[in-house]
Amino acid sequence: MSDTAHDLARIDAVIAEMYAMISGPAGPRDWSRQANCFHPEARQIRTTIDAEGRPQLTIMTLADYAAGATPFFAANAFYEVETGRRVELFGTIAHAWSAFEARNTLDPGAAPERRGINSIQLTKDADKGWRIIAMIWDNERAGVEIGPL
Repeated sequence: MSDTAHDLARIDAVIAEMYAMISGPAGPRDWSRQANCFHPEARQIRTTIDAEGRPQLTIMTLADYAAGATPFFAANAFYEVETGRRVELFGTIAHAWSAFEARNTLDPGAAPERRGINSIQLTKDADKGWRIIAMIWDNERAGVEIGPL
């Protein structure tokens, strides 16, 4: 396997772990799994549009995200399913555009709750390999639709 193919396979495993970690039936998530896919200093950034139509950011550490998401996951089934991806590599950094659907069931006939893009920046750690260092996401809405990746 070439170095690039090996890197892409490892990046695939990291992104798959990120989706698997947050997805599941209502109940607790195993936040220790963050170490399998995120750099300890990683940031997760939720984007929203306020009532006046202005962009807003919520910038979170791994602990912030876990604390904020825990009550939601405790009460709700949530599955974030990747529907497409494009990855670009340069040395020890990579960028992945990852399209997703958020669902409350894995029933293929059910409509997704929402769709969006996770913009994922990764770095190659000397000891742990590829890890997400930053992730920012936005949801599809009128005028902002997912195109081909």
